[in-house]
Amino acid sequence: MYLSPHYGAQLIAADFYTRKVKFTQETFSEKINLILEGFPRLQDIHPFHKDLLNTLYDADHFRIALGQLATAKHLIETVSRDYVRLLKYAQSLFQCKQLKRAALGRMATITKRLKDPLLYLDQVRQHLGRLPSIDPNTRTLLICGYPNVGKSSFLRSVTRADVDVQPYAFTTKSLFVGHFDYKYLRFQAIDTPGILDHPLEEMNTIEMQSITAIAHLRSAILYFMDLSEQCGYTVAAQIALFQSIKPLFANKLVFIVINKIDVMRPEDLDPETAAKLQELLKPGDVEMLQLSCTTEEGVQEVKNAACERLIADRVAQKLKSGTTSNGAVGGRLGDVLARIHVARPMNGVVREAFIPEAVKTMKKYDRNDPERKVLARDIEEANGGAGVYNVNLKDKYMLENDEWKYDKVPEVFDGKNVYDFIDPEIEAKLTALEEEEEKLETEGYYDSEEDLEDAEDADIRMKAELIREKRTLIRNAAKMKKSLKNRAVIPRTSLKVKLSEMDDSLDQLGHDTASITSRARSQSRGRQPIRSRTGTEEAMDVDDPDYEAKMRSKSRARSQSNRREDGVQGNEVLRTKAERAHKLGQRHRNRMARAGEADRHVPAAMPKHLVSLIFLMTASQVWQANMRPVFRKAWYWKDTVSLDTFLLCLMVAGHPRLALFSRVFGVLWSGMVTAVKRQTYHESVCSANELFSNIMFNIKTLSFSQTVVN
Repeated sequence: MYLSPHYGAQLIAADFYTRKVKFTQETFSEKINLILEGFPRLQDIHPFHKDLLNTLYDADHFRIALGQLATAKHLIETVSRDYVRLLKYAQSLFQCKQLKRAALGRMATITKRLKDPLLYLDQVRQHLGRLPSIDPNTRTLLICGYPNVGKSSFLRSVTRADVDVQPYAFTTKSLFVGHFDYKYLRFQAIDTPGILDHPLEEMNTIEMQSITAIAHLRSAILYFMDLSEQCGYTVAAQIALFQSIKPLFANKLVFIVINKIDVMRPEDLDPETAAKLQELLKPGDVEMLQLSCTTEEGVQEVKNAACERLIADRVAQKLKSGTTSNGAVGGRLGDVLARIHVARPMNGVVREAFIPEAVKTMKKYDRNDPERKVLARDIEEANGGAGVYNVNLKDKYMLENDEWKYDKVPEVFDGKNVYDFIDPEIEAKLTALEEEEEKLETEGYYDSEEDLEDAEDADIRMKAELIREKRTLIRNAAKMKKSLKNRAVIPRTSLKVKLSEMDDSLDQLGHDTASITSRARSQSRGRQPIRSRTGTEEAMDVDDPDYEAKMRSKSRARSQSNRREDGVQGNEVLRTKAERAHKLGQRHRNRMARAGEADRHVPAAMPKHLVSLIFLMTASQVWQANMRPVFRKAWYWKDTVSLDTFLLCLMVAGHPRLALFSRVFGVLWSGMVTAVKRQTYHESVCSANELFSNIMFNIKTLSFSQTVVN
């Protein structure tokens, strides 16, 4: 089977460009998906937020912008899928690159068309971030009415909201929220922009925000009115506006709040206007309250009345939703009532609450009543106030004679401590206590069993001490090992253990080491006395200096050579120059923190596909440019030099270490010898092509790159 030399390169390049196209598509899809998920879905949010979004940003425009982003994401995925299929069947590296450029270009074009939707969505995102956080399900007071009637002033009085208050109309152009606590419950108060009395279709965006809040929020409505007409609108116009938006108040608590009572009260109105105002209160579900934000008169009363009514209404609605049509309690309300138990008297006995007569006749404390009960605070104020008056702590002493309250108690009397004789029977009690203690000691009550220790307990205590000592040694050894982790690691086979240490460790484990120690000492390589070769006493008189030096050299250890003296002998100047040259050569490595000749060499493994690609492309270029003429000369003229040059080029083209790889070298040599021995030039070229195909196959399937690197 014949394979093109570029077959492997095409596969690698196609995979490379395919990854680029897929990565680009995934990046675009991820970014667009984050934008789509970051915006709220209109069908999943509360109706108040949905209508508010429609009022501020136009829901249709919002849907179209998000739809364009979703369509662009789908088109980018389609482009990626189509071009990945084309890259799979590309014919050349150039075609792969062109397909990649076309795919990325189409994706970029689709993204450029999203400029206007993205700008619009960015403006919506910035405006949404500035909107207040409104909870549509919590306890809410909604303030509405004509412009400049005191809505923002009331919100600023009951909450900490920083609302701009100005003496002109439409100061508030959006919804403002403030929070406050009442009876340990959290309330939110919403200040809405002013509303004018005209049809709903003619209202602008500012007014529609108020209409949206009134229509969708479950709250208590506070409709503010200015009877002094300083707001610029007559009382009749304010009553007409109330009648116009009254359908939006269905199933809600409604309060008509008369503001600026420091200027004009409802009693000061003319009879006709007062009658119209009273008609608003006739249904019975509307309550009128009065306040003045300037003098703070009635502000807290209005807030408390609205909160009380709102809490009672919410509780009634929950009770109503928890009962069935027959009046039976069920659902969540039934579960709560089932867990509540009220204790009642048995047999139907009715027990009334008992209130003492003294409590019933007790008068309420009034500071202005001259007959009121005198308190400690009154005494303090009458005697100079705080810092001047000292509280009398002895006034409540209970003694037989009140004259004794202020007598000084002596600390020492007749040379004895007074506090020791407070109890007149103290001596009798101490004597009885001492007698009891002596009796208990005689009976052995205080003798502890812990003092009596048997042999087993002593053995356990000794073993426990040994275990603690061993743990301490192990912990210290671990600390030493941790501190030495940055030093050179000594092989385990090179570690030397002293015979005494081994003897101690085996002895602690309970082994007899006498035989081991004697055998080790008998086999040690110490210096032995010079023995006679004849074995006689007369032979020991031989004193040959050469013989003694020879025996001493045999008894020395093998690792006693001195590298400093063995390199250059007999010349101290040359030795100094050699050491200086060595230090100069090592200085650059030390300064740059590079590996020296004594450091371990760990080669960096080149990725398998990269080595294969380099060898494949280089070998193909060398064969096309240089090897065909050399091979032709070797075949025609039987030139051995040309054949050697051809093999050398093959080896250098693949990798600098290819000559060391015996398997590939053998394949190259046998293949080329076979090619030279062919009878025709065409057969030789075919044999060379087969040779290159086999080399490429080895590169891909036999992990050629990893073998060469290692």
